[in-house]
Amino acid sequence: MSLPLWLSVEHACGYLEGRLSQSGFVHPSVDMDTPLYSQLIAQGFRRSGNHVYKPYCQDCRACVPTRLPVHAFRPDRKQKRCARRNVQTRVVIKDADFDPRHFQLYQRYLNARHDKPGEEPASPDDYIKFLGSSWCDTKFVEFLIGGQLAAVAVVDVVADGLSAVYTFFDPDFADYSPGVYAVLWQIETAKQFGLEYVYLGYWIKDCRKMRYKIDYQPLSGLISGQWQTISTQTFNED
Repeated sequence: MSLPLWLSVEHACGYLEGRLSQSGFVHPSVDMDTPLYSQLIAQGFRRSGNHVYKPYCQDCRACVPTRLPVHAFRPDRKQKRCARRNVQTRVVIKDADFDPRHFQLYQRYLNARHDKPGEEPASPDDYIKFLGSSWCDTKFVEFLIGGQLAAVAVVDVVADGLSAVYTFFDPDFADYSPGVYAVLWQIETAKQFGLEYVYLGYWIKDCRKMRYKIDYQPLSGLISGQWQTISTQTFNED
């Protein structure tokens, strides 16, 4: 497949201190749709809003595209405990439309987890442009605990799996590990629909907030153009 790409300018990497980052975006002239994106995500691309991109950093290959073969997945003890804690959690699947409740939760999550001094708060338009898409089959999945909105997972449906786009949650429900449970739910849902994978985005070994993906085994990484199993032992993790 040959598609026109445009390269972003280099900028400070948001994941690894002291490094520069650059991305290749599928040109806006391309008529993007879910079937095409399904091919691209299997080649290591991801989306942000309507934009489809892949890291194109000059001297760095730290971002490893990942996906989990759902029928081979076996939960570890931590994941089993998380599933037990959430046995009463209710799940509601909604279309990817703006919902003030979701946006308020998103703001609360950012303020608690990612607040940066001097940074402008996200607007409703910023929020929906980041997580939604005009061409992708996207769902906003609500997780309710005791009738309260505890988390929302943004999930894309592609030809061979589900793609975990983003999850945000109420810090008051952190003991329920909603981020972990959202992934476990996507794995089970993909199985129910006869899909092969959950695409988990980029794994970065030396970035704490991106390392968690290695906990879902057997994780596959797109390395040197081939999908292959990666593990803590593969990369000499501690």
